[in-house]
Amino acid sequence: MVGVEFFGNFDLASAAIWLFWIFFAGLIYYLQTENMREGYPLEDDDGNIAPNQGPFPLPKPKTFIRPHGQSDITVPDMAPDGRDLAMVRTSAAAGSPYVPTGDPMADGIGPASWAPREDVPEMDGHGHPKIRPLSHLQDFAISAGRDPRGLPVQAGDGEVIGRVVDIWVDVPEQMVRFLTIDLNPEGTGRARLAPIHMCRIKSDRVKIRSLFEHNFEGIPQTASDGQITKLEEEKIMAWYAGGTLYATPKRLEAQF
Repeated sequence: MVGVEFFGNFDLASAAIWLFWIFFAGLIYYLQTENMREGYPLEDDDGNIAPNQGPFPLPKPKTFIRPHGQSDITVPDMAPDGRDLAMVRTSAAAGSPYVPTGDPMADGIGPASWAPREDVPEMDGHGHPKIRPLSHLQDFAISAGRDPRGLPVQAGDGEVIGRVVDIWVDVPEQMVRFLTIDLNPEGTGRARLAPIHMCRIKSDRVKIRSLFEHNFEGIPQTASDGQITKLEEEKIMAWYAGGTLYATPKRLEAQF
């Protein structure tokens, strides 16, 4: 019979399981190398290429063509960060922490660190900026929960620093992302954005514990009053996160 001589001594079940293991190993290799397109090659504490890059090699550069007029992106691009951060290592031992030598809130150190993302707005599927102020959206309204507009804003030191005048919404996700704070209750236009996750909306005020009164003036601003770029998001979030440790020198001391 045709094929009896070959398949008579061939274990099809064993061949099937071995083919599966080979496929699975290849899948792991592919996913791991694709995961190394950003953040690689690894660097040591001094910014030099680390000698141990792991068991998997870097993938070959791949160019992604993006829609809606956005520039194409090639990764990995092997471009260094290039920022000269004001910090110093506390010890010569590998892995020793760094401490800031300048203004940690502005220099992007520790909890105030930020990633150098693109200085362009994040787009939705139709090529429009995702995050926009509610005052620019005629089809949006608050249908549930407490509307914080008009409420005073209280800093972590108990001082009232302004009031909420607008809300920024992630349009596709229909989620609140930022609050606009007017630092002058009379409405002089000295506005700053506050991430909604760092705000506690109460019945009579909005509480922001991470910053003190003197920190609000230095919050990074947006270049446009109708959209926010990914880099601006990073810097604003970093400012509020950094305030949890750097808002006042007392927070650097031991807490009991």
